[in-house]
Amino acid sequence: MYVDYVGIRVTKIAPAMRFFTKGLGLVEKSRGKMSHGGIWVLLHDPVSHQHLELNWYPPGSRFYRPFVAGEGIDHIGVRVSDLSAAGKRLRRAGGKLVDQIKDRGQVALAYYEGPDGFWVELIRSPTE
Repeated sequence: MYVDYVGIRVTKIAPAMRFFTKGLGLVEKSRGKMSHGGIWVLLHDPVSHQHLELNWYPPGSRFYRPFVAGEGIDHIGVRVSDLSAAGKRLRRAGGKLVDQIKDRGQVALAYYEGPDGFWVELIRSPTE
């Protein structure tokens, strides 16, 4: 198991991209649209090899929250080889399963809420 990235909530993708790419030198690795209309962009630091994910949620999405400056950390993504076992550990430690996303009939991503409403995304990764 390892922490793969930290996701932060942004109000607009373009200014956030400019800040993190032009300002910090991060490079866009991939991006996509979520089923509820949100957008995610995964950025890569070519020096440290760390990742940062920008997340934008449209009003009306179940993940949308009014923006409060300084409270933009959205979740951390953790790669695990055994998603079920990692989920059980989180539940025993007080975590609550919030959502799951399946790929080809298997759970590929699972979101757990922990203390203070902080979320952890478990990412099934057999080659963790």
